[in-house]
Amino acid sequence: MTEPGARDRILAAAEELFAGHGFDATPTSRIAERAGVPKGLVHYYFKRKPDLLTALVERLPEEHLDPANVVVPGDVAASLHRLVDVLDRTLDSSAMLSHLLWREADTHPAVLDALRARFARLVEQIRAVVAAARPSGCAAADVDSAAHLLASAVSYRHSVARHAEDGQDTMHRELRFLADALAAGAGA
Repeated sequence: MTEPGARDRILAAAEELFAGHGFDATPTSRIAERAGVPKGLVHYYFKRKPDLLTALVERLPEEHLDPANVVVPGDVAASLHRLVDVLDRTLDSSAMLSHLLWREADTHPAVLDALRARFARLVEQIRAVVAAARPSGCAAADVDSAAHLLASAVSYRHSVARHAEDGQDTMHRELRFLADALAAGAGA
């Protein structure tokens, strides 16, 4: 019988070691040692080393949220600010894991596929918030492009630019720009 929590300890050790040393430079024996389990137990739970990465993707916090919790009716900018604040808290809770997975996506198709699916869900959430927040009678605009642009900005910020000093100020300017462009009917 395996000891309770061994799988979670293996994943935590893999996350820490992959983040610090990279996937290719981390042998499963080192993961087992860090997790305090026999090496065979790593292979019991994860047949192949890439299966560890796939399991780590599943550990990312779910970013699904109810638009009603962030929408300020008639105020796209305020709604987007609230949405980004929620996303920031969610993504910040897994900053090391997110960075690791973005780095490994270039060489591991399963990780890339999972991150693409997460990006698509993010676009859909942004689109839903914008649609719910737009004032009635507002000019038609390209909400889809705005959702993709904001999802790209949020993803970039959490994968690469999270170390920048002005990240929050830049994001606030970008949100205001998008809100103003949508209000003006950009891309219609």
